[in-house]
Amino acid sequence: MEKEKPILEEPIQKKHHTKKIVILTIIGIAIIISGFLLYSRYIATSGLEVKEYKITNSDIPKSMHGLKIVHISDIHYGRITFEKELKNMVQKINLTKPDLVILSGDLIDKDTKVTGEMVDQISSILKEIKTSIGKYAIKGNHDYNLRQWDFILENSGFIDLNDTYDTIYMESNEYMLLTGMSTNLYGDRALDEKLVPTNQFLESLTEESIKPSYQILVLHEPDYINQININEFDLILAGHSHNGQVRLPIIGSLFLPMGAKKYYKPYYKINQTDLYISSGIGVSSINFRLFNRPSFNLYRLTNY
Repeated sequence: MEKEKPILEEPIQKKHHTKKIVILTIIGIAIIISGFLLYSRYIATSGLEVKEYKITNSDIPKSMHGLKIVHISDIHYGRITFEKELKNMVQKINLTKPDLVILSGDLIDKDTKVTGEMVDQISSILKEIKTSIGKYAIKGNHDYNLRQWDFILENSGFIDLNDTYDTIYMESNEYMLLTGMSTNLYGDRALDEKLVPTNQFLESLTEESIKPSYQILVLHEPDYINQININEFDLILAGHSHNGQVRLPIIGSLFLPMGAKKYYKPYYKINQTDLYISSGIGVSSINFRLFNRPSFNLYRLTNY
């Protein structure tokens, strides 16, 4: 009588082996995703880069050849940017020995509970920024309801450039015109209305020889340049887009805010106008950055 053949356990073993592979794969994917999240939250949002650009234009006055402008934007104080990060920013700015410093909006995040101590702290830190000419700022959309805006600027030595202008002279009668525009996402003032002071000043210059040699416009949301005659400006500085706060290779920016969906990259040449958009210091909406470290721009103006 034949002995019964033993039941093969191979199918069961294969099943267990497949299950282990699936579990290990899931764990591996979870580790990779967690790693990306931790990196983009704590590493990619830290540090501060200085992006240097040479801007060449024959209209730049000879006396301003070599002028250095530091462009900061989107600090969003109170979200992940605090005293330590702000002091580091000021220290790095001062190392560049700028002639001008321009803030293109979003100093304090709209979700930050602003206290008197915080306002004093921000003011005292920003006051330490040293320039040979001056410091200017405009409001971003997060600053729109910031009641302490005037106090901070006055006590930190910044000039409020919202919907107005200033003339920048060096060692000759040649000068450049610096125009600022407040956020266009809030409020009921039209863009043309915000440019009235600048246009009235230009119209008052009857002689060609006394007109500005170079014109700069500072605004927060870059897409609004489509609603003005940008050819009147040689240089436009903006923020808001963070250059796409979270970016992926090939795919590019994953999140772009309203007001920065057409223009969001670091640089555009539109006719004869240079448009530079800062990637910003802090974060907005989500506390992550990816392939886009915090930074500020340093421009060196040259006339050849």
